[in-house]
Amino acid sequence: MTSNTVLFGALVAIAALLLFSRLFSTKKSVPVLAKNEFREFPLISKTVLTHNTAVYRFGLPKHTDVLGLPIGQHISIQGFLKDGKEIMRSYTPTSLDSDSVGFFELLIKSYELGNVSKMIGELEIGDKIKIRGPKGFYTYTPNMNTEIGMIAGGTGIAPMYQVVKSIHSDPKDHTKVSIVYGSQTEDDILLKKELDSIVESNPDQFKIHYLLDKPTRDTWTGGVGYVTADVIKQHLPAPKEGTQILVCGPPGMVSAIKKNAVSLGFEKPKPISKMGDQVFVF
Repeated sequence: MTSNTVLFGALVAIAALLLFSRLFSTKKSVPVLAKNEFREFPLISKTVLTHNTAVYRFGLPKHTDVLGLPIGQHISIQGFLKDGKEIMRSYTPTSLDSDSVGFFELLIKSYELGNVSKMIGELEIGDKIKIRGPKGFYTYTPNMNTEIGMIAGGTGIAPMYQVVKSIHSDPKDHTKVSIVYGSQTEDDILLKKELDSIVESNPDQFKIHYLLDKPTRDTWTGGVGYVTADVIKQHLPAPKEGTQILVCGPPGMVSAIKKNAVSLGFEKPKPISKMGDQVFVF
């Protein structure tokens, strides 16, 4: 047997081994979320944004797993009161299955008198939460609307950010997005760096207008006050076919926005929003 024959045989064997390895070692991402069963996931990191708000990253069982949450849907987190009574709260992850393999992230503001939010705020690395899902009446699909207007207050930016990230990451999705985001102070604006980066990358498709209750500097260039009918008219798309308004924020804010939207010609929002509503409240 010549040396060339031996070398050729060795190369064939290596090629076969590499092909076998690729075929049998490649693991597909597996959704781990269960709609009718609470499952536990450990906290693996915490990024503090303000004195009471942080992004919490939870690990999935395998580094190849994904949460399995459709865009626009949310999850339920289980908690218990001191008397043992079960409580649940809904949250929308800011992460997508496409960019968060092996983990998912939640943007949560912890309140001193809150139940689930306070529980999460007190978690240590390694502590676990129980969640189930997906749930919700909104599931985003690319180009389902020509334009989307978003109105968010505080942590209500979470579902908006999820949809915006999905649109931004898909070059075939040409949906135009305009956002009005209200906060108390400039320090309370959440995910501002990420939102501004998306807008700057494609200002023809994405726009954002910040509103503050209490600006602390004279050089503030955003808006001041509440989301009035004039603010909606100036910064969001007009009511027409192919346009949808998404809303998420404190109850008082949501109630006022519903009335203002109707005054501008949008269809009257239903008590419980459905997928095709012109004004959808998360």
